[in-house]
Amino acid sequence: MSRLIFSLKKIIPEKILNKLRPSYHLLWNFFSALRYNFPAQKLLVIGVTGTTGKTTTILMLAKIFQTAGFKVGYTSTTLFSDGDREWLNDKKMTMLGRSLTQKMLAKMLTNGCQVAIVETTSEGITQNRHRFINYDICLLTDLYPEHIESHGSFANYKQAKLELFQHLTKSKRKKLKLNKLLSGRIPKTIIVNLDNKHAPEFLQFQVEQKFAFKKESSSSATKMTNIPTGTKIITYRLLENNEKGSAFLVNAQEKFHLNILGEHNVINAVAALTVAKSLQISSAKIRSALAAIKNLPGRLEKIEGGQNFTVIVDYAFEPKALRKLYQSVSHLKPQKIIHVLGSAGGGRDTARRPKLGKIAGALADYVIVTNEDPYDDNPQEIIKQVAGGASAKNKILNRNLFLIEDRRQAIKKALSLAQKGDLILITGKGAEQAIAGPKGELIPWDDRQIVKELLQNTIKK
Repeated sequence: MSRLIFSLKKIIPEKILNKLRPSYHLLWNFFSALRYNFPAQKLLVIGVTGTTGKTTTILMLAKIFQTAGFKVGYTSTTLFSDGDREWLNDKKMTMLGRSLTQKMLAKMLTNGCQVAIVETTSEGITQNRHRFINYDICLLTDLYPEHIESHGSFANYKQAKLELFQHLTKSKRKKLKLNKLLSGRIPKTIIVNLDNKHAPEFLQFQVEQKFAFKKESSSSATKMTNIPTGTKIITYRLLENNEKGSAFLVNAQEKFHLNILGEHNVINAVAALTVAKSLQISSAKIRSALAAIKNLPGRLEKIEGGQNFTVIVDYAFEPKALRKLYQSVSHLKPQKIIHVLGSAGGGRDTARRPKLGKIAGALADYVIVTNEDPYDDNPQEIIKQVAGGASAKNKILNRNLFLIEDRRQAIKKALSLAQKGDLILITGKGAEQAIAGPKGELIPWDDRQIVKELLQNTIKK
């Protein structure tokens, strides 16, 4: 499709092309659903949307379903699963376009899945990729300004998210027989993060069940008076948060453990837990599933190669996520932090470029700015803009600030600077399998594999 759009750009004015896109995708999605006999009608379908936390929440939720005895398939930024096989997302696209999402749902059904979890993005929604998917549960993990240049404004971005919840209310209720707990008419359910000030707008829709989760002692961004009557609220309180993981209390009585870093992962776990509780999955199953998670691909993922310093690869590519990452790794108490980062191009939120540089410049000892996903933008221009932010925080070029376009060489430079007890952060791509270049080109890539190769060569020497 990207090739077709690129070809059409040559002959059709962009304004007209933009108006045609939604209808084009709508028709394509209808015929795709028709071709595969509307597979979502026979699955319990959960749509997960939000600015951050979607993929981690999906992977946690999938683990919970598996522990509870369900066969589950999912699509996410990091991983795909058709129920029988799991593989890294190599499409550079979270919500698959054209017929691929319907094809995945059909494959899940063929493989005996009872549950499908679909990471549903604002871009996918504006392109009607959610249409003809009959969702049963929609979850909002969080919401704050992002993808603004793509959508035109935060209001448009939020409206795209709201469209998914509106779509839920229009979807026909299903009668499924999944197990003793999930049998009969499946209630349409909305679940939101109540610590987000936009939560009431997502709870306004008329569905059978509404759940919300919030931090127990927080001065919530949402006034309780704005919450619809009948909304079931789940609270959580952080008990421990250190280099080994975290513990938290739910509804002031149930204790859960995570063996992965970060308070933000507690929020993701509570989001997954709330979905599970809405389906009457037992706390024992949830507790067992969450405790069994040791790592998540490209999310605070430690890369081990026999080195005496720590290397972490993480997906964080926007300012708020990057700050959360620094909060999480502070528990490791590193001697020095060496940060390798870039910024997505292609006209995507250019304003965040210097912001990312400022955060790294303020919190890291060394900053190495490199190529990430330039799309059709000039990589050197992106690098200069990110580096400008780091310079504003007193980083000095070629002393503690380095501009290296070749991402492999940038990572190699970071490894050469690292000493015992240091921490290398490599952010922006996580477990992504390609670098997005001009004209839709995808260059095979995996930060984690590059680190392993370079570590192996270094240790051998």
